[in-house]
Amino acid sequence: MLITDVIQTLPSKRGKNDLLSFKSNRTSFILAISYTETSTIPGLTVAGANTELLKYTPAADAEYIYYGKCKCIDTIPATPDGKPTPAIISKTALDISNIPISVVDSGSKIKPILPYVNINSEYGKNIIREPGLGLDNVMKNYDMGKLLGKELAKINETVIVGESIPGGTTTALGVMQALGIEGYGRVSSSMPDNPNELKNKIIEKALSRSKMRAGDCSNDPFRAIANMGDPLMPTVVGLAEEIISREKKIILAGGTQMCCILALLKSLNIKFGDNICIGTTSYIINDKKSDIVGLMNNISDDVPIFYIDLLLENSTKKGLRSYSEGFVKEGAGAGGSSIAAFLNSEQLTKEQFLHKIEENYIKTIEKPSLVFTNK
Repeated sequence: MLITDVIQTLPSKRGKNDLLSFKSNRTSFILAISYTETSTIPGLTVAGANTELLKYTPAADAEYIYYGKCKCIDTIPATPDGKPTPAIISKTALDISNIPISVVDSGSKIKPILPYVNINSEYGKNIIREPGLGLDNVMKNYDMGKLLGKELAKINETVIVGESIPGGTTTALGVMQALGIEGYGRVSSSMPDNPNELKNKIIEKALSRSKMRAGDCSNDPFRAIANMGDPLMPTVVGLAEEIISREKKIILAGGTQMCCILALLKSLNIKFGDNICIGTTSYIINDKKSDIVGLMNNISDDVPIFYIDLLLENSTKKGLRSYSEGFVKEGAGAGGSSIAAFLNSEQLTKEQFLHKIEENYIKTIEKPSLVFTNK
């Protein structure tokens, strides 16, 4: 089977011909973790079992990808009925492809118990009540991201960047509105019934609190992040800018949140060339309650979006089938890391990949004692 039959692309000035340019045996995966108190607004996310556990989700995602278990909490992030974090997909992909992993703490509230890059960022605040992040912290994170990107570009041809930040699509919506990009009704959600109306109200209140209107920050992306965003954004923007400027490849592994990163890069007048793409799942592309195509039409028509159908609707596990029913859909770099796994493992089939995901599901959801044993 040809790789272009496994991985699909949305129409752009570029397309499938560019897919193989992101294949490299010098590839690394970066998981950026962060936290915003915006995520605690009731009804916004199901990224954790409750709002108290939300702050553990980014660290737990990182630990699961590293160890196959979590250390900061007793189990991997999942809903009570067994819908697992997308980190289960990322871990499967990275294990298969043997791609090295690094974690970057860009303002998480709970720190992961593993080796990680710490840029010493504050966590994000609730954007309804106050600015998401001080402007000085935004600039510091951006500079730290650039330093990290410079070093990554020395040893990698392709860098995959995933994220874990509950509530991140809402802050992404806020920043895009501040930049003048219409995002209402277009950002995705971890729930089938996307709370678009709630998100829109949050952003309107945050704009009012900031004494701003949509588009006021079209030439001032850092002000947009400070008022409406989260700590993860400037770090990833700085990292991506350096990698692109050094003619290396970057896969933004995620959905509509990564559209926000592209919008910020464009606002900084970064020339994309053929060095950047979005890598995501078909569950984002097929989501009727969001519109990644509409967002990209307003941001850039020359950045390809590659996506993969993971066949989770065929899974024997109800928790995994839920992805095809509108739950979770993407996160922790699931889509982009899966695309890289298929690029770097030519004999891999989607059926084999699904079987490996199910094996991890059995170990961590159905029989967690298999993972948490000390033997």
